[in-house]
Amino acid sequence: MTLTPSHIIEYLYCPRFTYFEYVIAIPQYEDRHFKVQKGREIHNQKLEQNKEYLRRRIGAIERYNDQYLANEFLRGRIDEVLKLEDGTMTPLDYKFAAYDDKVFETYKTQLYCYAWLIEENFHCKVNKGYLVYTRSNNKLVEVEIKDSDKHLVKEASREIYQIIENNYYPKATKSKMRCVTCTYRNICTK
Repeated sequence: MTLTPSHIIEYLYCPRFTYFEYVIAIPQYEDRHFKVQKGREIHNQKLEQNKEYLRRRIGAIERYNDQYLANEFLRGRIDEVLKLEDGTMTPLDYKFAAYDDKVFETYKTQLYCYAWLIEENFHCKVNKGYLVYTRSNNKLVEVEIKDSDKHLVKEASREIYQIIENNYYPKATKSKMRCVTCTYRNICTK
């Protein structure tokens, strides 16, 4: 089994997501389908519309569309991987969302995962990522990616595997506000 950025995002939200969903196999029943479907439609439209478009304003000199990348722990599909003038690379991800002067931690974590995948597959340094908010006139937002951010997702992936392989029941999140809307709140022991 290889993980996706979603697994890591869920784990960082609360480690018990991993236990409930992958150790005792209780699926989440969330109504995410509309946003996921709409996101896929937007993704496909952008790939078709922007086939030749190169983001020169941010220093892109090469572009790789719709890249499926994997390593021994993680796999993911990146909307665009850009090679920059300074020799580094960067992920670019389209979001079916409006920009509200704040980048959600989940979006940042996804970019950290993509940075890890790009570095391992392209053997190029990643120092930043980009988000395109399609519901805000395709606003382009830069996100700094530090080595500590990549280390965070690498460590989370190792901990996820420990939970799954050892049938380990981890501690719950310290933020009890997260429990209010959790799909597992009725079966989780506090």
